[in-house]
Amino acid sequence: MKLVSLQSRGYRASLVCGMFDDVIWYQAGLLMAGDNDFMKALQYRNGRLELGEVGRPSPGGREALVRVTLAGICNTDLEIVRGYAGFEGTLGHEFVGVVEAGPDDGLTGRRVVGEINAGCGECDLCQAGDPRHCRRRTVLGIVGRDGAFAEYLRLPVENLLPVPDGVADRQAVFVEPLAAACEILDQVMIGAGTRVAVLGDGKLGQLIARVLRTTGCDLTLFGRHAEKLALAAPAGIRTALSSAWREVSGDGYEVVVEATGSPAGLEMALAMTRPCGALVLKSTFHGPVTIDTSRIVVDEIRLIGSRCGRFAHALDLLAAGAVDVTPLLSRQYRLADGVEAMAEAARPGVLKVLLEM
Repeated sequence: MKLVSLQSRGYRASLVCGMFDDVIWYQAGLLMAGDNDFMKALQYRNGRLELGEVGRPSPGGREALVRVTLAGICNTDLEIVRGYAGFEGTLGHEFVGVVEAGPDDGLTGRRVVGEINAGCGECDLCQAGDPRHCRRRTVLGIVGRDGAFAEYLRLPVENLLPVPDGVADRQAVFVEPLAAACEILDQVMIGAGTRVAVLGDGKLGQLIARVLRTTGCDLTLFGRHAEKLALAAPAGIRTALSSAWREVSGDGYEVVVEATGSPAGLEMALAMTRPCGALVLKSTFHGPVTIDTSRIVVDEIRLIGSRCGRFAHALDLLAAGAVDVTPLLSRQYRLADGVEAMAEAARPGVLKVLLEM
């Protein structure tokens, strides 16, 4: 893959890039601007990734301006460029950055991460303290709000959490998916001895297994890739190839977490769940999937959708050294090479790819 760039003296240049082509073509757009008016951003519009310069956001109301230092590419970002969620704009929701300006002077100049759901602040859910499920929410880089694959972003100040001094940027950038893993513990009772299976040896499955292991449960991580499963062994996590699940599952699991990103993984997860057990769904798909509802009804299986979690628990785990995320890092790119980074993240076998601003 070849990435073509353009920079004209005294102007701002934009790139419009085809996704995962052998040669990325470009369309130059020249913009007269002052240095502070525009910023680089990786956007998805009209079926294409666009690497270019867009208007820099300004703080206002309860929203702070954050200078992004590092962002992570998630499977959701890859699904968006395949049509998931119908989103157009700046991608990215996993980030760490520094607050440049905002309504809370106590955060200005501090490193922060940000919860990605911004509620309306007025509905019953927001008033109850749960903007994650606000019916009119925007979601960073996913629904109605430009995301983190840019030099700057805006978020409500109440969404921002300071990063402890002992947590490096390359750890803090994992807080959003790590919090999604922690959310499972708020939804399902898992304790010492609970038989738990996690399906999927990718980024999210690895994080989920690391978080659930802290409970002392009887945990097995299943996956299709021996080299990825080997990354979990130093964390004390038992692993098994998905092809051998019938041999090692016995009577099934009390809790099964599906994080394969594949519709076939959902079918396998249901087969592994024992009667009266819980099946936790983490994968999002572009398009419908089929599932045997009669099995769910007859065996009284609880089907639980699980999405975003609170960031505080994830930050605590990182600060305490209870979860090591560094083995999951694959590569780091400059934002200017964002299209190439997205292609790399979509390649089989690759784990976390980072964008440095």
